[in-house]
Amino acid sequence: MQTAAAILEKTQKHPCYSFDAHQKFARMHLPVAPYCNISCNYCNRKFDCVNESRPGVTSEILTPQAAQKKFDRVREKVGELSVVGIAGPGDALADWENTRQTIALIRKENPQIVFCLSTNGLLLPEYAQEIIELGVTHVTVTVNCLDPVIGAKIYKHINFKGQHYEGEAGVKILIENQLAGIEKLTSQGIIVKINIVMLKGINDHHIPEVVKKMKELGVYITNIMPLIPAPGSVFENFPQTTMKDVNEMRNSCELDVMQMRHCKQCRADAIGLLGEDRSQEFRDHEESVTSLSASTEQEKKIKVAVTSKQGKLVNLHFGHATEFLIYEIAGTAISLTETRQVDKYCLGMDECEEEQSRRKALIDTIADCDAVLTMRIGYHAQQRLLEHGIVSVEYCDTVEQGLLFAQQQLM
Repeated sequence: MQTAAAILEKTQKHPCYSFDAHQKFARMHLPVAPYCNISCNYCNRKFDCVNESRPGVTSEILTPQAAQKKFDRVREKVGELSVVGIAGPGDALADWENTRQTIALIRKENPQIVFCLSTNGLLLPEYAQEIIELGVTHVTVTVNCLDPVIGAKIYKHINFKGQHYEGEAGVKILIENQLAGIEKLTSQGIIVKINIVMLKGINDHHIPEVVKKMKELGVYITNIMPLIPAPGSVFENFPQTTMKDVNEMRNSCELDVMQMRHCKQCRADAIGLLGEDRSQEFRDHEESVTSLSASTEQEKKIKVAVTSKQGKLVNLHFGHATEFLIYEIAGTAISLTETRQVDKYCLGMDECEEEQSRRKALIDTIADCDAVLTMRIGYHAQQRLLEHGIVSVEYCDTVEQGLLFAQQQLM
């Protein structure tokens, strides 16, 4: 574990945590975490415009190995690069293996780099100790409320440990985990920043209470941000919070916790100084797992391969499936188009040429699909699918509800 003095020194080189640093030092966000385990009414991760600066937006998804290569290219050309962060485009902890591996690969050759990550905090108690041991010194957690009643207006659902929760029951779990995880990090010297999306008429009156609680937990800085209505989100027609209202709230809350006033609400693939994004300069789709700049027609329709024992529930492990139910989703319309037979991905035998060939054949069978919806799937299988642009979605409920959830994950 790093000393408090060492962490504080690194904070002076972090453009998001230090106002003095944001015009001197650059950051690089690596989009290696596409999955998310909660659904926020202000979020739509499917929309991508290269000129847009908004959390959740990226034009590519990288494997940890591709992320390392991209870091090496950026480091050569951006001399002021001091921070590597993982901010999605989903949640860094929902894709923990990708996040962990990316940080470990880069840290091995670049111990001087400041490592940080952003999360909704749902899985923070589970991974806090590993975050610390990895050498991550800065963590940003988005905490929009402390009251499940308010939270039910902000979040559509959460997916936690294979269960799907909606309404106040899900938000209660989220809040409890956020608070426990933040306390665990701050108690061990990690610098924590809290993001709060200010939503007029929903949580604005409640924000001072949130900030006071963050002070109790030892948070370093809070970042009260205006809502950016995202096309396709539940709040797409919700009025954008004015900077006048945001700054008045910051002024009020500054009595309790230091306020960030220079946030640019960056993309998940941002590179360079805050306010001078150079991500287009380094975009190389040959290096990415998949491009997210889809055509309008592709955005309207997605194809999902489902593993199910009887066709009603998502209740079968990916490795045990001998057939896939192929569904197409277009808006709210869901249709079963066909059933495809396959040999099992996992037979419990050692890797060999025959095993590799059989697994390749299975993936080729569903290569035209955007996602696999399954009860469980191993990490290596996830990675192989992702290399073919197929997202893995774990779920345990009805097929219909699972498909709607998968649709959300691809948005």
